Amino acid sequence: QVQLVESGGGLVQAGGSLRLSCAASGRTFSRSAMGWFRQAPGKEREFVAAIAWSGSATHYADSVKGRFTISRDNAKNTVYLQMTSLKPEDTAIYYCALKSQYAAVATPTTYASWGQGTQVTVSS
Repeated sequence: QVQLVESGGGLVQAGGSLRLSCAASGRTFSRSAMGWFRQAPGKEREFVAAIAWSGSATHYADSVKGRFTISRDNAKNTVYLQMTSLKPEDTAIYYCALKSQYAAVATPTTYASWGQGTQVTVSS
C-alpha cells in the first residue's frame, strides 16, 4: 500500500508562488505516473497536472498551463508542483495521486492512491 503525504501549502498573495511536495512511501513510486488534483469548496475535484514515471511526459489543465510545473525526483520518492503567478481562483485543497499507467491522467477515478491534501489559499 502506497502512502502519499502532501506538504507546502499555505496562504499567498495573488501573483505569488508556492511549491507543493508529495512524498510517497513504497517501492512502486518510481514506476508510477503521478497526478495533482484540486478541489475548491462546493466544486468537484479537478485535474491540475500529471507526469509519467520517467518524467518524460507531462500534461496540464488549460487553467494552469504556463503557470504550474510538475516534476519528480524518483530517488527521493517525491513529486512536486511549482505554482507561479497564483490567482485567487487557484484556492483549493491540492491532492497528489498515483496510478500505474500514464493514461487517462485527467480522470480521478483511474488513480489508485491519494494523499490527504494540502490547503492553498490565494488572497487578492
